Amino acid sequence: MKIAFIVGRFPVLSQTFVLRQITGLLDRGHDVDIFAYDRGREPVSHQYVRQYGLLERTYYLNGAGPAPAKAAQLVRRARLVTASFHKAPRAFARALNVARFGKSAISLGVAHAIAPFADKGPYDVVHCQFGPIGHLGVLLKQTGLLRGKLVTSFLGYDVSSYPMHHGPRVYENLFAQGDIFLCVSEHMKKRLVELGCDPQKVIVHRLGAELDRSAPALRRWAADGKLAIATVARLVEKKGVEYGIRAVAKVLSRYPRVEYRIAGDGPLRDRLCRLIEELGIAGNVKLLGWKEQAEIASLLQTSDILLAPSVTPESGDEEGTPVVIMEAFAQGLAVVSTYHAGIPEVVIDGRSGFLVPERDVEALAEKIEILINDPALRLAMGRAGRELMAREYDIEKLNDRLVAIYLAKSPSAASASAA
Repeated sequence: MKIAFIVGRFPVLSQTFVLRQITGLLDRGHDVDIFAYDRGREPVSHQYVRQYGLLERTYYLNGAGPAPAKAAQLVRRARLVTASFHKAPRAFARALNVARFGKSAISLGVAHAIAPFADKGPYDVVHCQFGPIGHLGVLLKQTGLLRGKLVTSFLGYDVSSYPMHHGPRVYENLFAQGDIFLCVSEHMKKRLVELGCDPQKVIVHRLGAELDRSAPALRRWAADGKLAIATVARLVEKKGVEYGIRAVAKVLSRYPRVEYRIAGDGPLRDRLCRLIEELGIAGNVKLLGWKEQAEIASLLQTSDILLAPSVTPESGDEEGTPVVIMEAFAQGLAVVSTYHAGIPEVVIDGRSGFLVPERDVEALAEKIEILINDPALRLAMGRAGRELMAREYDIEKLNDRLVAIYLAKSPSAASASAA
């Protein structure tokens, strides 16, 4: 198959789920092009970007520099459309249909949006990552540049804060034109149906991680009394890192040999640094910044507990299911997280980890201390998480299922193939 992935930014270190799907499709002999609105901004990138030469497969939809004034923008669009028109004249003729596209046709907005795709297809599948990007997929379909399936993945904010700010009917046209809608949890599927999506078109397709077949099923815990807690997250509000830091501060008052390592970066870094200093725990709590995937794997391999204290901010922006939970399961870690969005579908409270209410610092600290004091429970939870991961979140199995979804003749058949 020839497949186009459309994403917001690429490459993005925190979006390993996109990389794992793309590389999985390449491993299975499919041809994949990547279209991104902008370049990723992290100082490091995932090893797969280099290993698979993904930048050579990537086309950027936005030019560099500030947005031009309206007149200059129209001139730039006209130049691009004029240069590209001969590549797909019928598609551009449709894009200029004022009766269908209104002001977007007059301003050359539709023609400009489809121009980068004019000589790249035809594609058997266009897979849009995140709901709002599905609108571009609809334009490709309406102008005839997409003759195969339009697949859209919903992953978090796109079913929470985005509809809150743009209205409950924001996906009406996408739901009508799209063929398959993937989401990462039953919680998210319910949201999509409430927004008006045909439930027969929605498939819960989990995010996964690599399962190291040679990794021991049981972890060996340090005998010197030290215990390492890890968080891997962008430093944004919904990741709840502030509450993780406050909980660990409480734990440290009774267990001073605990070490808390936080991998990731983001707009809250300075605020979190100040919090760590104010709490007097800088000797035990470290903000590590961005790390490559191999470094993340090493961090998890040398940790005892994964702390994922996700919260719902005032904006309504929710998680999907953090991939790092599956990565922690693969390493046999016990997980402490929250009753947030789809997380309870992954972390089974009392079995593969503990769940507490959002923002409940006392409860987070209590569950961490239970795991500190009960190595056997940590081992049992780590084993249960690894078994669950191998059964339901192994990326190799999930990528096989993704191919089956693409190839299915109907949404109902695709749902059956994903079961």
